[in-house]
Amino acid sequence: QVQLVESGGGLVQAGVSLRLSCAASRRTIFSSYAMGWFRQAPGKEREVVAAINWSASSTYYADSVKGRFTISRDNGKNTVYLQMNSLKAEDTAVYYCAASGIRRRIPTRIIEYDYWGQGTQVSVSS
Repeated sequence: QVQLVESGGGLVQAGVSLRLSCAASRRTIFSSYAMGWFRQAPGKEREVVAAINWSASSTYYADSVKGRFTISRDNGKNTVYLQMNSLKAEDTAVYYCAASGIRRRIPTRIIEYDYWGQGTQVSVSS
């Protein structure tokens, strides 16, 4: 079992930056798992934002965040990050981190993730 705890959300104005962090409870599992960030806006389905494979050699970004968001991980600290720059009002959502045991590729579907955090709210005012 892996517990994931997100932090770093908040209420900000459009154009500024935020960095989300997600700490995992078990290093031996974290370092072998792909990690993803998802978000869910009110009235919308949860969607993938970014994902990174277990070795940090590959990343994936949704088209809506390419060039603005960066996912990274520090396996020594059991932590994955999401650097969000040039935030827009449409980025407002609850952001979740998740862990997947898939190693051959970067998982991007919700069903491919085994563990989830509780989420952190990001609100961007225009």
